[in-house]
Amino acid sequence: LLGGIFRGLGDSETPLKTVAVAAVLNVGADILFVKHFGMGASGAAWATVISQAVSVAVSLVYIKRLRLPLSFKASYIRLDRGIMLQELRIGTPIAIQDLLVGASFLVIQGVVNSISLVASAAIGVGEKVCAFIMLIPSAFAQSMTAFAAQNYGAGLHERNSKALRYGILTSLCFGAVMFVATFFYGDILSSVFTKDSLVAAASHDYLKAYAIDCLLTPVMFCMIGYFNGYGRTSFVMAQGLIGAFLVRIPLCFYFAAQKPASLFLIGLSTPCSSLLQIVLCLWMYARLSRELRHPKIAA
Repeated sequence: LLGGIFRGLGDSETPLKTVAVAAVLNVGADILFVKHFGMGASGAAWATVISQAVSVAVSLVYIKRLRLPLSFKASYIRLDRGIMLQELRIGTPIAIQDLLVGASFLVIQGVVNSISLVASAAIGVGEKVCAFIMLIPSAFAQSMTAFAAQNYGAGLHERNSKALRYGILTSLCFGAVMFVATFFYGDILSSVFTKDSLVAAASHDYLKAYAIDCLLTPVMFCMIGYFNGYGRTSFVMAQGLIGAFLVRIPLCFYFAAQKPASLFLIGLSTPCSSLLQIVLCLWMYARLSRELRHPKIAA
C-alpha cells in the first residue's frame, strides 16, 4: 500500500529503498535462523515477516521526515464507504486475475508432474528462471500504470499514448536480450538453481518456448499497465482469464497428452496465450482511443 502511494506520487525510488532494506535483512535473517539456529522453514518464514515489518517501519519513519504534496494525520485513517467501494471496484478484478492466473500455472505444474520426475523438477527450475525474466516487464507495467493514471487525471491522453509506445519499444529491447539469453543459454541459467545436468537440459527445453514470450510480454504488460491506469481493470481481468483458461491450460493438456511429451511444446502454451491477449489488448486500445477522442459519442 505504501509503495503504491509513493508510485502514485511519481516516486518509485522510495519503494525501491524500503524493499532493498527488507531484502538485505531477509537474506541475513535467513542465514541466521536457518543455518546457525537450524530453524528450517519456520526460520525462513520468521525472516520474511521480520524483514517486512522493518520495511514498513522504515517507510513510516521516512514518510514522517518527507515533505509530501499532501497532509496526513492519524485521524485521516478511517473508513470511507465511497472511497472503499471505488478501490474495490478497481482493485478486485486485478486481485481475481492474479489469483486465477497463478492457479492456472499451478495446474500446468500439476500436469507436468504426471509426466516424470525430471520433467517436474525441470518445470520448477524453469519457473524460477521465468520469475527473474519477468521482473523487467512487470516493472514497466507498474510504471505505466502510475504514469497513465497521472496523465489521465490531467487529461493528457496523447502523452499517455506516446508513453505507451516508448514503453513498449524500451521494454522490447530488454525482451530481445532476455530472448537470446533464455533461448540459447537457458541451460546455464537453469544451472543456477540445479546441479543436475538432466534437469538443466530439460529446463532449457522448456525455456526455449518461454523465450518467445520474452518478445510478447513487453507489449502485453505495458498495455495492461496502461489500461490499469485508466481504470479498465475489468477488461484486464477478462483478457487474463481468457488467455489462461481458454488457451494456456487447454494447450498444456493437449501437448502433455502427446507421446512422447515435449516440454518445449508444453511451454509454447504460454506465448500462445500471450499472443491472444495482445490481440485483445489492441482491440481495447482502439476502442479506448475512440472514446477519448469522442467522449460524447462514447457516453
